[in-house]
Amino acid sequence: MTDTAVRIGYMPLTDSLPLVVAREAGYFAEEGLDVTLRPEWSWASLRDRLLVGEVEAAPMLAPLLLATSLGRGGLRRSLATGFSMGLNGNGITVSPLLFHGLRALAEGPTPQDMALALNRLVAARAAAGDAPLVLAVVFPYSCHAYQLRHWLAVAGLDPDRDVRLVVLPPSQMVDHLRLGHIDGFCVGEPWNSLAAHTGAGHCLLSGYQVWENAPEKVLAVTRDWAEAHPETHRALLRALHRAAEHADRHLLDCLDLLAHPAWLDLPAEVLRAPFTQRLPGGLVGQPFPAHHFHVFAGFQANFPWRSDAAFLLGEMARWGQGPAGDRAALAAQCYRPDWFRAALDGLTSLPAVDAKPEQGHAAPWQLPGSAGPVELGPDRCLSYPDTEQLVPG
Repeated sequence: MTDTAVRIGYMPLTDSLPLVVAREAGYFAEEGLDVTLRPEWSWASLRDRLLVGEVEAAPMLAPLLLATSLGRGGLRRSLATGFSMGLNGNGITVSPLLFHGLRALAEGPTPQDMALALNRLVAARAAAGDAPLVLAVVFPYSCHAYQLRHWLAVAGLDPDRDVRLVVLPPSQMVDHLRLGHIDGFCVGEPWNSLAAHTGAGHCLLSGYQVWENAPEKVLAVTRDWAEAHPETHRALLRALHRAAEHADRHLLDCLDLLAHPAWLDLPAEVLRAPFTQRLPGGLVGQPFPAHHFHVFAGFQANFPWRSDAAFLLGEMARWGQGPAGDRAALAAQCYRPDWFRAALDGLTSLPAVDAKPEQGHAAPWQLPGSAGPVELGPDRCLSYPDTEQLVPG
């Protein structure tokens, strides 16, 4: 391989769009890169291909990068990122049977109302001796898992005792829901929209309703490769940032690229649904606002905030998956804003700090930047209901 040849493994998901745009719109080529894109169908196999050097880079679940660097769930290898792939994009979808059960028990349409209804339904099933609900996530170390766990905790439920959590590849979620093997899932697009489009399920919540403008995937590389090929790595980050900005500006046209058989091979109407307010949500079918789903570059979505790493490490510790102590050292090791700045310096206004305060902003807000203030989005987490109606889990 030449120094400009890069093999990138990826999961076929809507948030792989910057890769597709970088290829189809020529941003990789303009940066002098010869990129090969290799699809994978499970997060474990994608991780393993990166670890053994079959690919040089991969959009990866952010918590999986951290877990791999800790040696949790497999081999221990130092991974790092200088680029976040975007914000948002997940949803919680349930079977028609569970949907109707929740609608019968809910006293209102809010996420907290749905949480209370879920609590009552789980309690009723347990009293009747029924098996626990089976809910799927894409990987134990994932924002999907933590968003679902947070919503279950809001419902007063113990995710490790009151329901059964299983892991499935994203592309298999809809089929397993349709066949009755699971009662619901938390997954990224386009699988929530496909479930709604085919009648296999109802999307109850967007991930945005659980965590506003949540981090998602990051471009993972081994530190050894990044340090051995700094110019290639910087060119890769520039190409992806340009592609992400292009995707935000021309979103619907770019989504049509994903409909091609070479990429996701799904109807364009399914891929466009959450961005055109055609994905019905909640218990009354009110379409989700478009801003609940993917942001590819806006709100500094590509900046690898060390505060994101610290937040996710906190979620891992909350659920018994990671260290409970000081997380700053690992966050600094794995999230490299210096790499991002080196690649993008002079091309855009960059945050002047490596970390930001989290979960306190109900509206867009600003931080100092290298060429003027940079804008960030709302970042609240779903709060616990102010009620005593919860049944102890």
